[in-house]
Amino acid sequence: MLNRHTLNIFVTGSEPVSASDLVEKLHRKTVKNFMDILILGEMKRSVVSGYDVISIIHKRFGILLSSGTVYSTLYSLERRGLIRGTWNNRKRVYALTEKTEQNMDAVIKAKKEIHDFLSNIALLDSP
Repeated sequence: MLNRHTLNIFVTGSEPVSASDLVEKLHRKTVKNFMDILILGEMKRSVVSGYDVISIIHKRFGILLSSGTVYSTLYSLERRGLIRGTWNNRKRVYALTEKTEQNMDAVIKAKKEIHDFLSNIALLDSP
């Protein structure tokens, strides 16, 4: 459980932050930090547009990300050759490249290790 000292670590000003505010900020930060993996995971199911990504993240996590945040991640993934974008009528849709699709299996297999790692981060007051 987070104590008052732990909560104050996350505050930039002198006002203490509530536990619910802290959880919301941590959720938002975690989603942003893992957005590339979230996007690639969704693309394993089907092609997506930037709007689709915004909608999926909002539905799954209750977090509304800006289009700039999402599109900069999509462009970065495309520049790195992990996804490819094509125009479908007036919107750009993105899909995994064949190489990335094969590598996503490794990410899926590492799910337990990723979960354990994040769980260990959350155990702030454990030895």
